[in-house]
Amino acid sequence: MGNRYSRWLGKFYYKQVEYILALIKRNFKDTGIDTAKYLAVCEQLGQEPDPSKLPVERSDFPIEVQEAFMMHDLLSDIWEGMNGTYLGKDYAPLQTFLDIYEITDRKTTVWFLKHIDYHHSKLINDKQEQKRKAQERKLKSTRK
Repeated sequence: MGNRYSRWLGKFYYKQVEYILALIKRNFKDTGIDTAKYLAVCEQLGQEPDPSKLPVERSDFPIEVQEAFMMHDLLSDIWEGMNGTYLGKDYAPLQTFLDIYEITDRKTTVWFLKHIDYHHSKLINDKQEQKRKAQERKLKSTRK
């Protein structure tokens, strides 16, 4: 990541952060296609691959974001018991994981972890909502 403390480089740093946040958001869009399949389809169609449509892989991110994804994978999920709403990750063991994996830039890693958790939670809750609406439609159609 860029130097966020220099005035001139500060603009560059914030542009990097904006780009990374856009990549994180794009990472959670459920396209159902990986990079190899996308490139194969482009080749079959004779099209040049569009970098903005290319599926995001974790190796595309800076190390701090890769560490945030790793921490996200290690943390357990919290579900609300009565209606099955996904609430996010349990951050209680986070300090232990940061110590075990010797994460040096903890502030940046945790900041990106929160953004990853937000998009992950939104994706899961949107899928749950779609399932709930589909069940309601099915129930309505069987009552008629």
